[in-house]
Amino acid sequence: MNRREFLKSTAVLGAALSLPSVFAAGTAKHPEAKNSTANGGNGSSELPVRTLGTGRAAFQVSALGFGVMGMTYNRSAHPDRKQCIRLLHEAVERGVTLFDTAIIYGPLNNEELAGEALSRFKDRINVTTKFGHEVVNGKGTGRQDSRPATIRRYCEGSLKRLRLDALPMFYQHRFDRNVPVEDVAGTIGELIKEGKVLRWGMCEVSAETIRKAHAVCPLTAIQSEYHLMHRDVEENGVLDTCRELGIGFVPYSPLNRGFLGGDINEYTQFDPDNDNRQTLPRFTPEAIRANTRIVNILQDFGRTRGMTSAQVTLGWLLQKAPWIVPIPGTTKLAHLEENLRTLDFACSPSEWQELERRVAAIPIVGDRYNAEQQRQVGF
Repeated sequence: MNRREFLKSTAVLGAALSLPSVFAAGTAKHPEAKNSTANGGNGSSELPVRTLGTGRAAFQVSALGFGVMGMTYNRSAHPDRKQCIRLLHEAVERGVTLFDTAIIYGPLNNEELAGEALSRFKDRINVTTKFGHEVVNGKGTGRQDSRPATIRRYCEGSLKRLRLDALPMFYQHRFDRNVPVEDVAGTIGELIKEGKVLRWGMCEVSAETIRKAHAVCPLTAIQSEYHLMHRDVEENGVLDTCRELGIGFVPYSPLNRGFLGGDINEYTQFDPDNDNRQTLPRFTPEAIRANTRIVNILQDFGRTRGMTSAQVTLGWLLQKAPWIVPIPGTTKLAHLEENLRTLDFACSPSEWQELERRVAAIPIVGDRYNAEQQRQVGF
């Protein structure tokens, strides 16, 4: 089954976003998910939960989160605000308890959307956000700014936009080479003592940077790109460091910006004003044409198991470790349903290994970032 066939089979769900949840409590299971439920009650569905971090930094969340970014930023056309809010409410009712945004998304308007849609559920869910990209007069400058005073100013702004008393988790979005990571960690530690931040994380940093930061203020999670077409964290020590130190891992773009869901081909047009995929080497028509062979493998693997390529991709991530929580985003109810149904499937380790072997045999064409964006990752 490909993603388009899945969407057809669930098209009836699009008639009304206010339909009751299709998930019965306790029925969505994954072999490595805990048997407890995620902030249920109030008539919501229940999903398996996972724990990011350990000790005082521990953070219990649904096994799959929700990336809010594409509802306003970098993902071409999107529904109007009311439809986005209704979809976010549906995600809550289906048991999702982890929602992810950032100051730079928009900038600012993604946090504002998340605050408007989700603040009423703050006793049931958690919205994480990120600082670091410099924003001046509502526009990103392309620079990094993680100076202590700036972190504090961004924290206050995020609290207001998200309509929260404390940020459940505050990530450093990108490493700032002009500010020692120990100073960043120390500032976050102060904000935690003040009750304005509950936990913290970092994005796209090296194993060495993780160790330095964690020694000052324990990290809850590292967020980096991770999927079958980008597995650097398996080789550069980041996943091993997270395992050793008891830090969770949150893969962003777990479907490779939608590509591994099977809906993108060489003729896909990206909005030149609101879609960063047009700037990425891996999304040129030539690269898409070549890399579609990987999607074909995922579809072939899923066909005999009743899974779409998106579900295969997310399932592969989930089985990697019980402290990994992907955050796929979407603007479509059918895709939300599809993503969450991943939790209904289980494959044996040998099956996943065979999938890895088949994918690894296909050369990946195109870098994930252009040179400017690549300079901001890996410290």
